[in-house]
Amino acid sequence: MQTKNKVSEEILANLKIDALNEMQLAAIEAIEQHDDVILLSPTGSGKTLAYMLPLLPLLDAKSKTTQALIIVPSRELAMQIEKVFRSIGSGLKVTCCYGGHLRETEENNLVQPPALIVGTPGRLCDHIRRGNITTDTIETIVLDEFDKTLEMGFQEEVSFIISALPAVKKRILTSATHSVEIPDFLGLKDPETLNFLPEEAEIPEALAIQVVHADDRDKIDTLFNLICFLGNRSMIVFCNHRESVERTSSLLKEKGIVNEFYHGALEQRERDSALAKFRNGSVNVLVTTDIAARGLDIPNIRYIIHYHLPHTEDIFTHRNGRTARMDASGTAILILSPEEEMPEYIKDDVEQIEMPEETVIPEKPKWITLFIAAGKKDKVNKVDIVGFLAQKGELKKEDIGLIDVKDFFSFVAIRKVKATDALERIKTEKIKNKKVKIEVAK
Repeated sequence: MQTKNKVSEEILANLKIDALNEMQLAAIEAIEQHDDVILLSPTGSGKTLAYMLPLLPLLDAKSKTTQALIIVPSRELAMQIEKVFRSIGSGLKVTCCYGGHLRETEENNLVQPPALIVGTPGRLCDHIRRGNITTDTIETIVLDEFDKTLEMGFQEEVSFIISALPAVKKRILTSATHSVEIPDFLGLKDPETLNFLPEEAEIPEALAIQVVHADDRDKIDTLFNLICFLGNRSMIVFCNHRESVERTSSLLKEKGIVNEFYHGALEQRERDSALAKFRNGSVNVLVTTDIAARGLDIPNIRYIIHYHLPHTEDIFTHRNGRTARMDASGTAILILSPEEEMPEYIKDDVEQIEMPEETVIPEKPKWITLFIAAGKKDKVNKVDIVGFLAQKGELKKEDIGLIDVKDFFSFVAIRKVKATDALERIKTEKIKNKKVKIEVAK
């Protein structure tokens, strides 16, 4: 599939990229030549492919055992890695294990051991204790975004997982900061360290930083005016607490701003629905906690708004990593109340946004998201959904947007002006000879 820094054109075509970047090429070479590798590189620089591609030749398709394990701090990152692995088109089986996912589904997926398991620490511990994962054949372990894993307090769980893996020969650790201390229990021996973190900061060249000064302590009016000023562009609004996220989202809706909120206490379907709507353009504004600062791969996010100032420089960096990814540009905007000052770690002169006196609410998105109560486990895929909506809903191809198929349900964007008629046409129709619930996603 690949040898010594040469990745097949087929894989690159499947991934829809022309070439690997400098960091990815260096990582492939290091992982091929060393048993233990530490990769330090900014968020959004392509670390997943950097370790995934050299991992492939280590997996034997003929062996019906689990050979590699990737430990990640969040379910969103786990699902994103699984998606990347499937996109490569290797034909090897991969299973994703994370909290909020039906354990019974994962147990069924583990009956025939996948070559690769991607999972969060708590759920992996659960499966190992129940004997669902055969650990003595796992020879490669990846700890992706290990700094975040430690930050979220998973040290004990990771230690247990490592202790249950007697056959590990290769360890790969990635981080977006060099402040992380490597615990002894990881068992790294003379690791090769690749440091692609920028010497000065953290702020990518393509990222502009701006500031807006609020007139009062409650910054909601300033946020509303700012969103109106920025217009119909994709943006994430970061708050420091779940309660603030819901309050801010609710107040924006009252003022006519279409948005979704997202935080760790939501049910899995609610989280999936919020991200699907944001990804497919049914909403342009996502109000969230720092849970969205990692692992969300959503292209074309134009603005990051720090409604609440981040507690640390690291958090500021990771929030901003959601925009200006790869070759794109983006803008981070801080909203300061009268008693707040610019954080010390922002040393450059920051442009101040002068807001116009009159604001116009942005035009509402032209897309709406449908929830379909069928997914992968029902043998329903994107092609089935497009065919169903085209034939039964009489929608044209250009009326159907992004489709996100989960295990037991799916989300699909359709043009809002066509939604009422389409829903009326399909309300008694079947997908794959099965009647399923279809409605506007809540």
